[in-house]
Formats: sequence, C-alpha cells, structure tokens
Amino acid sequence: MSDSGDPRQVVDSPTGWVADHIRQYVESDGEAGHEWREGVPTLLLSVKGRKSGVWRRTALIYGRDGENYVIVASKGGAETHPMWFLNVRDNPDAEIQVGSEKVAVRAHVAEGEERARLWDAMAVIWPDYNNYQTKTSRQIPVVVLEPVG
Repeated sequence: MSDSGDPRQVVDSPTGWVADHIRQYVESDGEAGHEWREGVPTLLLSVKGRKSGVWRRTALIYGRDGENYVIVASKGGAETHPMWFLNVRDNPDAEIQVGSEKVAVRAHVAEGEERARLWDAMAVIWPDYNNYQTKTSRQIPVVVLEPVG
C-alpha cells in the first residue's frame, strides 16, 4: 500500500459482518478470522479504488495455486461485479494479509483453461460458488494474485 502511506488510511468494507470479520482479523494479526466457518481460509485484500484513489479492504475466501493466491468475485451470484473486483481489475497492484503475513501482489483475471481449472479448485473450498454461478448471467471472475518483490 505504498501509495497510501499510513496503513490506517485503509477503508474497510461497509458491509457490517465483513467489517466485523476484518476488525477481528486485524486485531488478532490473523489468528482469529483467517479460518472462517469450519475452516474456510480467508485473506484480507487491500486495493486502491479506481475512482476515489482510496485504499479499500475486504475479506475473501482464497485458495492457492503454487505461490499464487486465488479469489472469486462471486458477490453471492449477484448480476453485478463486487466493487473490489472492479478496483483490482483497474488497479492490479494490491496487498493481501494472509494470517499475520502481508504480501504485495499483482492481480490478473484468469481466462480459459486457467479459469476453468481454478474455478473447480475454488468450488472444492466453497461449493456454493457453483450455486452462485447458476443465479447470474455474468461469468463470475476468478482472480489470481501473484506475489511481487
């Protein structure tokens, strides 16, 4: 988050339960919150807003693909993309916190075979992704976060 300087200037998700999850995650340095609902792994994604330039943070389920982290822009099967996805699509340099570790990452949207393979892997971690896809006409994006530096 080098552009923002002070990390306290990150704005957390306005969704109540997500903000509570983030607060718990940050206050415990990842000890509480990294595992959510029977051991589902979560990370915190901080990304610069595409319009505001303000750094925003949300909690997301993740998987791994080698050294990379994988997240899904499901928004519960809504017809619109989540705001974090629009931000990371336009500003791919971001930061994640996984447990106590903070990692600078560069994001790309998986396409074709890569997307299909990663979608299947993420649906093992969170089977509801398949249900979410049936609720929407949009193809739910799968985002790969590659550690940098």
